[in-house]
Amino acid sequence: MLQVTRKDDKESIENLIRRFNKKVQQSGVLGIARRNKYFEKTLTKRAQREIAIRKAGRKLAKAKAYK
Repeated sequence: MLQVTRKDDKESIENLIRRFNKKVQQSGVLGIARRNKYFEKTLTKRAQREIAIRKAGRKLAKAKAYK
């Protein structure tokens, strides 16, 4: 759990929220929450490899299209 405490009594709420948001972004909590939003069944190594090959092919085709 992320926590942010006031540095001193004069620190504004806006600065406190800004520091909290920065900490959340750096920790990657939101990315994990978004990934876990929907259940994905675990893939076999073969299925993972096939997906990786397809992605690499698309990336290569896209790179060639821009040249």
